[in-house]
Amino acid sequence: MSNFDYDLIIIGAGVGGHGAALHASRCGLKTAIIEAAEMGGTCVNRGCIPSKALLAAAGKVRELSHRQHLQSLGIQVNGVSYDLKAIASHANNLVQKIQSDLTNSLKRLKIDVIRGWGKLAGQQKVEVITPEGEERIYTAKDIILCPGSVPFVPKGIEVDGKTVYTSDTAVKLEWLPQWVAIIGSGYIGLEFADIYTALGAEVTMIEALDRLMPTFDPDIAKIAERILIHNRDIETYTGVFATKVTPGTPVRIELTSAKTKEVVDVLEVDACLVATGRIPATKNLGLENVGVETDSRGFIPVNDRMQVLKDGFVVPHLWAVGDATGKMMLAHAASGQGMVAVENICGRDRVIDYRSIPAAAFTHPEISYVGLNESQAKQLGEKEGFAIATTKTYFKGNSKALADGETEGMAKIIYRQDTGELLGVHIIGPHASDLIQEAANAIACRQSVRDLAFNIHTHPTLSEILDEAYKRAC
Repeated sequence: MSNFDYDLIIIGAGVGGHGAALHASRCGLKTAIIEAAEMGGTCVNRGCIPSKALLAAAGKVRELSHRQHLQSLGIQVNGVSYDLKAIASHANNLVQKIQSDLTNSLKRLKIDVIRGWGKLAGQQKVEVITPEGEERIYTAKDIILCPGSVPFVPKGIEVDGKTVYTSDTAVKLEWLPQWVAIIGSGYIGLEFADIYTALGAEVTMIEALDRLMPTFDPDIAKIAERILIHNRDIETYTGVFATKVTPGTPVRIELTSAKTKEVVDVLEVDACLVATGRIPATKNLGLENVGVETDSRGFIPVNDRMQVLKDGFVVPHLWAVGDATGKMMLAHAASGQGMVAVENICGRDRVIDYRSIPAAAFTHPEISYVGLNESQAKQLGEKEGFAIATTKTYFKGNSKALADGETEGMAKIIYRQDTGELLGVHIIGPHASDLIQEAANAIACRQSVRDLAFNIHTHPTLSEILDEAYKRAC
């Protein structure tokens, strides 16, 4: 008989915690999952799911409003209208369904769901404050921390949740500003710019660095800037900080030069979305009760087996996954980390391969990538003594893209010249988020473009964009 209440307790029922719980149940572990808020965490309630529902609706509006494109296919459309409340309801209904599905999947596998705030009370011990204010102590052989993250709001920005807000509020789509400023040109900023402009709003995008979309491959960012920014009702500022944002009617935004630190402009807009990234939700987790300190940014230190580290050494029976580790702040990365943690808990040694985890922005068209960018690949080559090469292919030469009338975009692959090993793939174009998985699987197996060039793809399909790239690399 075990001396513990559970084999495994998971704190946080986001995508990472949920994935870990399901795998733990399949592995025969008696498991409990603790959640203080909504089941599904940020992804289901305030992130991936509602934003993709909004993007789907906005994308249809954009497509049906593009009369020239439709006419080229022989289709006549006389005007498009939409119901903002119905679009918002579509997103909310999807959230409710997936929330319910997550909860039911846990119950079906007899995983105990404990409602309340969970924190470490000591080694292999968890304290839960219930919604009624009661304190309960549970013990477990192993504990996984999955607290997730929250939006980062820089100093000087006042958020009121009405006229100045983060993505947590934006996904509710309670109203459509005529003119909205978006601070940040990463995934969140780009996706909401896509939604807002499709529905008829004007957008001003503010980026602190010298170029837009600084985290994307430069070749991809150049095309994305032309398609997603310049072809739409969007003005941009780069190299400036929004140093003071005051809610109201209008919202007032002071822009300060990143170089001179002087105020260079003042904007007055209807609303402001703060899309400046996310920070770990690692406060009040009881980490001090086991002697663990977060790093300077608040992330929980872990190794590639997802074991929590203290001064570089493994803390026995304590694990962490998801955004709070700061490795890859993506829902599917969290789920994968959760499975890796459970595998190691069960004594099956496994590490996570971050190079093979893809990412995507669900704009129209989409952007995706997996593996290394060109700069990272060059640095690796210099370290390990090999040269790299790149190859680009374009959707304008793809038969399926031509048939669909969606030929904007390209695929770029990065590989080793000596062995041909595929190191990175970057795509902008139709269904990029789906196409990238083939490349992710290839990178996971460390395959060579010389072998991938002999894989036969269905014709005509968009996947041939990668087939052509592999062949050009040989």
